[in-house]
Amino acid sequence: MKWLILILLVAMGYIRFAPSDPTRWHRPVEGQADRDWPNGVLRLTGASLADLDAVARDWPRTKLLAGSVEEGRVTYVTRTALWGFPDYTTVEARETGSAIYARLRFGRSDFGVNGRRVAQWLAALR
Repeated sequence: MKWLILILLVAMGYIRFAPSDPTRWHRPVEGQADRDWPNGVLRLTGASLADLDAVARDWPRTKLLAGSVEEGRVTYVTRTALWGFPDYTTVEARETGSAIYARLRFGRSDFGVNGRRVAQWLAALR
């Protein structure tokens, strides 16, 4: 039983403290239409990158990973409250607004968490 608890604590530590490599996560957003995957979502919106950046920077447990509004692309890390699982959201300026690509790092399914967060970000702009 002690070994199981130790393994669980090590796994929690790795998930919570594993470094995030900007070269892996801060990449151009590909896609021209809204899309859902088991591990994330792509949303196109008329909202500006600057407005979305303001919402993201004020969002709980969300930190800037790389980029800037001036660069035209920003990537954030949002961690779950209990385990600290990292989700990555890249917001990129487009001619008609912004593209938002939100995805998980660990596992195969985010159980809709990224889609709900993106919907909440967009609702916060209304």
